[in-house]
Amino acid sequence: MAEGENKCRGVRHVAIIMDGNGRWAQQRNRPRAFGHSKGVEAVREAVRAAGDLGVKYLTLFGFSTENWRRPSEEVDALFDLMKRFVDADLAKLDREGVNIRIAGRREGLSADLLEIVERAEKTTEKNDRCFLTIAFNYGGRDEVVRATRRIAREVSEGRLDPGAITEETFASHLDTAGMPDPDLVIRTSGEHRTSNFLIWQAAYAELVFLDVLWPDFRASHFEQALAQFAARQRRFGGVDAA
Repeated sequence: MAEGENKCRGVRHVAIIMDGNGRWAQQRNRPRAFGHSKGVEAVREAVRAAGDLGVKYLTLFGFSTENWRRPSEEVDALFDLMKRFVDADLAKLDREGVNIRIAGRREGLSADLLEIVERAEKTTEKNDRCFLTIAFNYGGRDEVVRATRRIAREVSEGRLDPGAITEETFASHLDTAGMPDPDLVIRTSGEHRTSNFLIWQAAYAELVFLDVLWPDFRASHFEQALAQFAARQRRFGGVDAA
């Protein structure tokens, strides 16, 4: 693990916006669902790379609350891929000590998909070698609203003093409670925006935008992003040391 820790360049948590599946498929005159299917292979590549590079926490943006606006056949394909990924990879990830968490709104998910989500979390809940979070049916603003509702409920029930609410209190009510904030957010496909992803947690994350479509993402791209991170000076609102 010492070598991996060196390769990760001090990064504990990497979050990735996996973008470009549809364009990858269109460039090959194939349906968008085909691009999503190939994107699952890139997910496996990213998980392997994170482990090899010593990155302890990896968060992947799989399906956003805004993605419901897409054609129903594409949404159905994305849901089916989530099921197939868990069915095909859960046992292997569990053996490798990967702890799986699903971030996002559970309401609206079908009963069979919800069962798969809960099974993945339950099966791997004691693992601690590395932590894989899949943001599914997730939106950053929605997450903040849901966290606010939880806090408001505790206040109204007398279990929480409003004057005692801190940033740490708020963070503990988010889907990512107990995890460190991401050091690095990567977006593929050449787009330069964060698209409502981890809007609280990524306040001081370094952003790297890669001009590669997600199905073509490889370990070399992961290392490229880490190299860009290492070349930057993180000041967290302060100034460089003299």
